[in-house]
Amino acid sequence: MNVDLSIWDKLTRVVIFLLLAAAIVVVAVAYLPLIKENERKRSQVMRLDAQIQKEEETARQLKESTKVLREDTNAIGRLIREQLILAKPDETVIYFEPAITNAPTGR
Repeated sequence: MNVDLSIWDKLTRVVIFLLLAAAIVVVAVAYLPLIKENERKRSQVMRLDAQIQKEEETARQLKESTKVLREDTNAIGRLIREQLILAKPDETVIYFEPAITNAPTGR
């Protein structure tokens, strides 16, 4: 059996295909801003998670320092002497100055 499609049948199929393609494009254009906003928020969440981890590490270090200062009576004296560059009698202080580096002049 040999079926000959008329021009109208061919045009109908082309129009249906174009309508489906247009519908897909409309849906993609409608959801593109939502997709970009979702990506932006996801990257913001990842950045904030990294910041939270950093702050938790800082808090842990501060708690540890506080615990040492509360429990070790010599720690406070040692800390004061280190920061003020002082010494107890019969104690030798060795102070290292930071190295001086020559910065490139940019010539």
